[in-house]
This record gives sequence, C-alpha cells and structure tokens, in this order.
Amino acid sequence: MAQTSTTVVVAVVIAIILVAVAAYYVATRHPVSTTLPTTTTLPPTTTTIISTTSTSTSTVTSTTSTTTSSTSTSTLPSGAVALPYDASNHTVFLYIVSLSTGNPFNFNGTSNGQLHIYIPAGWTVIVYYTNQESIPHNFNILQNDTATPNNANILADGKFLLNVGTTSSTYETQGISSGASASGSVVVPAGIYWIVCGIAGHAEAGMWGVLIASTSVTVPYAIS
Repeated sequence: MAQTSTTVVVAVVIAIILVAVAAYYVATRHPVSTTLPTTTTLPPTTTTIISTTSTSTSTVTSTTSTTTSSTSTSTLPSGAVALPYDASNHTVFLYIVSLSTGNPFNFNGTSNGQLHIYIPAGWTVIVYYTNQESIPHNFNILQNDTATPNNANILADGKFLLNVGTTSSTYETQGISSGASASGSVVVPAGIYWIVCGIAGHAEAGMWGVLIASTSVTVPYAIS
C-alpha cells in the first residue's frame, strides 16, 4: 500500500511538472496571428515614351509654261519697204512727203505712178502728209477709172475715197502751204486706187502714185 501511494505521488508530481512546463511554454510563446499580412506589391510601372517623328515630304512640281509666239513673216518683193502697221486693229500708217528737191510734183520723191503701195484689203489707212515744196499741194485717194490722169480735174478720172489737206469741193485750188502737214484716215476696200494731188493740173504733171488693197497682201509695203 505504501508503494501504491508512492506511485500516485510520483504520477501527481509528474503531472504537476507537465502542467507547469505546459504553462511555461504557453506563457513564453508569441501569439500566432491568424490574420495574414496584406502585402500589396504593384508591378513596377514603366512608362515608355515613344517619340514618333512624322516627316511630311511635300514634292512641288515646277511646271514651266512656254508660250510660243508665232510671227507670220511674208517675203516682200525685191526693193520693197515694209510700212508701219498695227495688225491688232488692221491699221496702216502712211507717211507721204512732197520733197523740195527734184520734180516739184512728187510723193516721197516719186512721180508718174512710180510709187506703188500695197495694203491688206479692208484695213484702215492713216495718212500723214507733209508738203516741203514751195507751192501748195494736197493729197487724195481716188478710185480711178482711167489708167493715168488725163484731165486737169481729177474727178473726171474717178471718185474720191479720201481728201487730206483739202476738201471734196476745194481740191482744185486749195492745198497746204510749204512746211505744213495734214492727216486723214479711211478704210480701203479691195481695189486699185490713185494717190494724187487734186490741184488743177498737178496730177497730169506727174503728182500721182498707185495704191493696191488686196486680200493676198498680209504685210503692208511700198515699192518704187
């Protein structure tokens, strides 16, 4: 019986020791947290700046416009002299002078039909007449019906188209004096005309030339 009591005592002591050890372990151990720490780890943010260079290439095409000016040149007869003219308005400029040398009955130094003037038909003739002779003269364009003047009165040989330095009623006696000038203009239809002084007897003395207006003439000219 004494042995049994000893065994019980030993068991109790052992139990007390185990309890004490357990209590000490519990007392000294750190409490375990049941809440998991929340760790927020964001992935590194990499900002990549891509520099895009947009190159706009503008191609400028240079266009050269070439305007070709075509000039129609007619071959003039030998000895012909081109007259000044304006093709844009179909105008011929005719400069006539009665020179103070040679035959006193002259146009540009010519007489007796020697001077021939050619113009395009239907063009306007502007006449600038100057008298350098010591006696009066005038200038007329006459649509003649005879080959040469054969009357002191030129209207016996045709009809007037233009009077310069006179009138259709005073042409036999009135002209411009030495050093004076006069002008006039007229549209000349196709045909053959005289250029002639109307003062009585001057045409018969040789003061006349020929004016031809033709559709075959493109560049006005004179020949003598």
